Amino acid sequence: MSHLEPEAKIFACSQSVYLAEKIAKQYGIPLGKVTMSKYSDGEFQPSYEESIRGLRVFIVCSTFPNADNLMELLLMIDAAKRASARHITAVIPYFGWARQDRKDKPRVPIGAKLTAKLLESAGATRVMTMDLHADQIQGFFEKPVDHLFASTIFLPYVESLGLDNLTIASPDMGGSKRAYAYSKFLNSDVVICYKQRKAANVIDTMELIGEVKGRNVILVDDMIDTGGTLAKAADLMIEKGALSVRAICTHAILSGEAYEKIEKSQLSELIVTDSIPLKKESNKIRVLSCAPLFAEVMHMVHHNNSISGKFIM
Repeated sequence: MSHLEPEAKIFACSQSVYLAEKIAKQYGIPLGKVTMSKYSDGEFQPSYEESIRGLRVFIVCSTFPNADNLMELLLMIDAAKRASARHITAVIPYFGWARQDRKDKPRVPIGAKLTAKLLESAGATRVMTMDLHADQIQGFFEKPVDHLFASTIFLPYVESLGLDNLTIASPDMGGSKRAYAYSKFLNSDVVICYKQRKAANVIDTMELIGEVKGRNVILVDDMIDTGGTLAKAADLMIEKGALSVRAICTHAILSGEAYEKIEKSQLSELIVTDSIPLKKESNKIRVLSCAPLFAEVMHMVHHNNSISGKFIM
């Protein structure tokens, strides 16, 4: 190893150890040791149990609620900075608060921008994430951002299904760009669901733009939260004559009654990554690991190699 190239170590926040262990195994190094001290009032303090002076540190942490995950990541970044790590990369498979990427009404925060500033202020020198809710969030950072696409994981699986008469669908207008990218790679048709909401996570009406009769449909989205949109879209498409409906969602938030909605819906399969741990198992949910993708890109970044080859669409 050249003296100009610091050693790399991988660490994890408490709720992301399950994923970090897989990433470290793929990378070929053991997961670094961290201990967590907790006070009776809920305050906590992470501590690195090995030297990281002059090294490249990767800290794996999806920042899904509650806010303890984000706070733990900030504390670990700060601790790494104060322990003289040379490079500190925040590896955030699921970037929480990303739905707050703009002011959509008066007197509300831009949570994604605030999160970006917090990460930089803590001392992160690089950020690595996957399928941001809005691409422009990369512009909230003044540090390099490696924005990976889960299509690298999903597309080989879709091709392995060997579906005839394939149609890619977007569950809303905002996801049409993603749906068109998938359809271009798979050489398939595209349909779009137009929905109107009464409030957050509450759908009022939904209409279908395009033809699905006699087609095998795959809905594509960056996340699934309550499951209401996908369940309603799948039911609507089956009513319109679709042969089958599957869904691809990178981040399986699955809050509230999401599991029950998925089980009762016309979805034949929900395909997700392990960026967020599942709360329970379901016969309809298939999990594809994002660990190999992150491990490869982390290795490329550490050795200053181009990562453009990891983008297949």
